[in-house]
Amino acid sequence: MRVGEITIGRGEPLVLISGLNVIETLDATLECAEAVQGVADRHGLPVVFKASFDKANRSSQRSYRGPGLDEGLRILARVKRDTGLPVVTDVHEPGQAKIVAEVVDCLQIPAFLCRQTDLIAACAATGRPLNIKKGQFMSPLDMQRVADKAQSFGAPGVLLTERGTTFGYNDLVVDMRGLTQMREFAPVCFDATHAVQHPGAGELASQGDRRFVAPLARAAVAVGIDALFVEVHPDPGRAPCDGLCQIRPDELDRLITEVCAVRAAVPSES
Repeated sequence: MRVGEITIGRGEPLVLISGLNVIETLDATLECAEAVQGVADRHGLPVVFKASFDKANRSSQRSYRGPGLDEGLRILARVKRDTGLPVVTDVHEPGQAKIVAEVVDCLQIPAFLCRQTDLIAACAATGRPLNIKKGQFMSPLDMQRVADKAQSFGAPGVLLTERGTTFGYNDLVVDMRGLTQMREFAPVCFDATHAVQHPGAGELASQGDRRFVAPLARAAVAVGIDALFVEVHPDPGRAPCDGLCQIRPDELDRLITEVCAVRAAVPSES
């Protein structure tokens, strides 16, 4: 599949999908995009910038959701104009799909919504490629029907993103076998930051443990993936949501050094 001018799939370079969990301000978003672009450039990786204009799946009605559709798209359009980076963002409702597709290069289906047929149909109809996150309640092989559904509605490309599976209460576990299983029928991305969440464990937002971001990312690259998804924030402790799962740009730089070394050590066909 292609996102802008970037090809994602077996035999292609590892693609970095990185950015803010949620848009806060224009300046902060531009700063993050430039930092992510700098890391990718230093390591010779193609990069897609990610940021959400609305976090609709929140633990509490008091949780920060983002600037909303209009302001969020204005900021994402500015990021594209100033950096030249392709952009991906979440879509939560069918009515948003066409509007969002006018700005971004790839539409992302949130994990909780990966079985919503009308949403997938609306996003596929835009002609943009889709990044579909595997539901925490879905098996890897179940995602073949999700990919088939999107393609049947005309999606020009589908990327499947692993972000962990529900493991008891308030925890996720990553079964690395799923990366290989899903990769048999679609390009695969690993979300190294959402995979370390403790869903619903916090008062206003999910908790998490960023200590496991790097080990899981290295393991996923060793197994074989086509893209790596990592959310960053200049000060994760002050992030309005999912701060415990995010890493700083300098930590992203170190992580990419490590995963590139792992990537170089695995067979080229992976």
